[in-house]
Amino acid sequence: MRGVIVGPGVMGQTLAGAFRRLYPHEELVLLGPPSERRAQLARELRAFEASTPAEASSADWLLLALKPQKALSLLPTLRPLLKKETLVLSVMAGITLEHLRVGLGHTRLVRSMPNTPGRIGSGITVWTSTGLSAEERLTVEAFLGALGAHIQVEDEAYLDMATALSGTGPAYVFLFMEALVEAGVHLGLPRHLAEKLVVETVQGSVAYYRAAGRGAALLRQEVTSPGGTTAEALYYLEKAGFRPAISRAIWAAYQRALALRPPLPPE
Repeated sequence: MRGVIVGPGVMGQTLAGAFRRLYPHEELVLLGPPSERRAQLARELRAFEASTPAEASSADWLLLALKPQKALSLLPTLRPLLKKETLVLSVMAGITLEHLRVGLGHTRLVRSMPNTPGRIGSGITVWTSTGLSAEERLTVEAFLGALGAHIQVEDEAYLDMATALSGTGPAYVFLFMEALVEAGVHLGLPRHLAEKLVVETVQGSVAYYRAAGRGAALLRQEVTSPGGTTAEALYYLEKAGFRPAISRAIWAAYQRALALRPPLPPE
């Protein structure tokens, strides 16, 4: 088996890691311009490097993590990689199954939106597909399982929504954690202690949410005593527009995902 990954960024590295976890002894090829990052990843994952599609033909998996702005011009150049049975999986924001079909001239296609925790097998991926047999769908599920949880959807429009919510979601969480740490340091806590408190609080809160079986609003109310410290803090967050700021940010990310979608090229 041969897996070919196109795109050297964070998501390309995430896909490469998932492939190697699922197929520890199969051939993995990193296709793209030479770089130290690519060379280092190749060493870490026991992968081959290739600079042209001719060097990486007959792919069983073609994993696409290109910048959306470059996708349409590059997709036709990847056709030599394909054979009839090749499974193509894309993580490119805004690039639809129809873009892939026209650009690659291929029909076994998966469009997905993972997130960066997939690098350690703890992510969430939303995906949809076309042209796959039942057996091929099981193969895709096994691959995405190496990234973490996954949800298949029939409506491709959900992929753009997932891009804004879960695809970029880790950045929102990290920003929130960063703000909490800085607030702790401002209070006078040593940074290492503030970081420890924040990480354990976030991790424990998620674990408690899963175990409790109740909604986030009820759990928040449970810890909010009238006139207490939590009520005071939440009052200021609400006054500062915490909820609408999050809503507007995610809507902006969604609109950006739609804006990244180029017009379909002629067939």
